[in-house]
Amino acid sequence: MSRAAPARWKIVLAGVGVAALGSLAFAAYGGIGNGTPTQRVKAWVSGSGLGQSIGTVVGDAARVRLAMDEHKSVGVLHTDCGVLLTDAQSANGELPTPDTQLTDLLSSGYALAYDSGTDCYNSGGTNTKLLEKATKERIEAEAKLQQATNLVGQLTGQTLSTTTTTQPDDGALG
Repeated sequence: MSRAAPARWKIVLAGVGVAALGSLAFAAYGGIGNGTPTQRVKAWVSGSGLGQSIGTVVGDAARVRLAMDEHKSVGVLHTDCGVLLTDAQSANGELPTPDTQLTDLLSSGYALAYDSGTDCYNSGGTNTKLLEKATKERIEAEAKLQQATNLVGQLTGQTLSTTTTTQPDDGALG
């Protein structure tokens, strides 16, 4: 088991705990349990800030890609990769959603983004095997998050804006 694995389990367990508390609080305010499936998803998307969460993680991934492509210093890479894994962990704390398929896509996308950030950070900018793994995970994370964005559109009949005020245009989906 790698050194990152015990830390990941702690994060997963913390995320499950936060998600359980969040869903209890959300249900208490009538978000998950009331209304049609479309109304429940719309309420959750609005209350969770999903569009901004996805936009932030995708923007972070774009910065990591750019740092790697431009062969930035280890310090820049550590910072960008660390931000990616932290933001992915934070976004995962908003789960579950009222829709199982949406929860699964988001959970998978955020976990892949977290793994990508961890592997990128641990590469020190020189371990090509970890950098390749991080790149693959980052691409898969972006694909899962795009699928989740598309699913939100299907479930709600509305386009999910994933732009943020602090992210570059190339980091936004939607």
